[in-house]
Formats: sequence, C-alpha cells, structure tokens
Amino acid sequence: MSDKIVRAITSDGAVMAAAITGKEMVETARQLHTTLPVATAALGRSLMAASLMGNQLKGDENSLTLQFNGGGPLGKIVCVADYRGNVRGFVENPFVHQPDKYQGKLDVGTAVGRAGSLTVIKDLGMKEPYVGSVPLVSGEIAEDVTSYYAVSEQFPTACALGVLLDRDQSVSAAGGYLIQLLPGADESTIDMVEAAVTAFGSVTTHLQAGMTPEQMLHQVLAGFEVEILDQSEVAYRCTCGRERYRAALLTLAAEDLKEMADDPAGVELQCQFCSKSYRFPQYEVKEILADRLNRVQK
Repeated sequence: MSDKIVRAITSDGAVMAAAITGKEMVETARQLHTTLPVATAALGRSLMAASLMGNQLKGDENSLTLQFNGGGPLGKIVCVADYRGNVRGFVENPFVHQPDKYQGKLDVGTAVGRAGSLTVIKDLGMKEPYVGSVPLVSGEIAEDVTSYYAVSEQFPTACALGVLLDRDQSVSAAGGYLIQLLPGADESTIDMVEAAVTAFGSVTTHLQAGMTPEQMLHQVLAGFEVEILDQSEVAYRCTCGRERYRAALLTLAAEDLKEMADDPAGVELQCQFCSKSYRFPQYEVKEILADRLNRVQK
C-alpha cells in the first residue's frame, strides 16, 4: 500500500491537521542506507516530519530541508522534501548501535543528541531561502519539530511520529500527525486539542493496529467536526542524476578540477540520498574543466 498524507481542517477553521503513513518511504531509506534500528527510527521520523512540512508548501519548485545536528553518535540527519511531500534523506552514521531506553523502546533522543539544533530551510523560489533554527529539545524528532513551530514560526503545534520495526529490523509500520492551531483559536479550542492528543496516546500503538491517516485525524481531533481537505501519495524519491552531478562539478574551483583532471581514473561521485554512483572518466573531467575555464574568461 502506498504511503500518503491526508490534510484536514476543523469546521470552525481553528485547527489545521495532517497525518501520514510512511512505512514504504522509511523501509526504502533503511534498505538504501542499511541502517541499524535506532538510525532507522531517527531517520524515519525525520523523513516523515519533512514530508508533512514540505506538503504544506505551494509551488512545484518549492522545497524544504530539515537538518538535525544534535551532537549524538548518529551525527547529522538531513531530509529534503518537495511541495508534494516526496522526500529523501540520510543519516551521517547509519551503523550506530544504541542500547534501548527500556525493553522495546529505542533511545532515539540519546542517539540524535540534544546539544545542537534543528534547522529548517525553505526554498520558496525567492532570491534567498528562509532559514530558521532552534535548539534541540529532546532529540526525539517530533518534540523538536513542535518546538521549531512554536519558537520560529509562532504556531502552537502538536507533532507525533512513530516507526515500528519487525524482528528482522525491517519497517512494519510508520506514521504520525501534525496539528496546528490557526490564528483566532480560543482557550476552549486549545483545551480540546490537548485533551484529544492526550487521549489518543501512542502513535505506534495505533499504527500497529493498522490505523489509517483519516482515522488518525478523526481520533486525534475528537470533539471537532473534521473536514478532509485533500490527500496525496508520497514516497522516498531521490532526484539525483548524472547531469546534476556534472553541473555540480562545474561549480568547483578551477584548481580542484585541474587536480581531478590529472587523475587517469577520473572521478566517481556517490549520492548521499540513494547511494547511486556516477563515474566521470578523465576525458570528461577535462571537458568540464575546459568549460569551467571558458566561463571564467567570459
């Protein structure tokens, strides 16, 4: 079954919400990066957060990047989503083994770390991208996304994300939700959302029972009349390609290209997001160097 995001609003226009199922995207990431369990959970939560946030953008050239850098053993986590919510990402150290917080509970917070920051970059097609950065609260991903919205964008937000693994370390379920109070929401609305979120409990429990995004939204917004706005299929999707890497080589300093052009073996570049390799033989590197020098002269 394809992953999807479902977006909704309450009938009084006070609350916007979205829910995601992300089993396939997280499992794809696990296989591409051969992550161990705690890295699978951390990267999976980050991918779904980026997907939910990217799906809020308008315009087919817009994109959103999440960067978690908490100083933990996993190192940096980077995820990039397009405006539909398709996403790609990587974790710097995918082979980290972190003892469980307690039996059956992965200690994502310790693996990510809490000494750094979450940075959100929105490329909206303007001259400069929007960049917001907040200190990490817990390293558990969802709590840090909640903090980002409250501090950087002044949107009261509730976020929950979960990844469940089978005994063979494959992903059995993944999903979560993002709830945001819109301007004008009063205290009674806030109280209702807080009560519904508390009553909903653990995302992973509901994912394990096979809950759909629509069901998640109706339960986590219990007490509200919910209007489904739209739904869209989302996936792990890398946009790399040979031409992109050739263009990237053209941006390097001429001195660096000269050094590469002297190597008879040429250059081999590997995509961090999908691990695909692109080889440029020596003659092609020389062509790129010549093109680079011509551009400088012009």
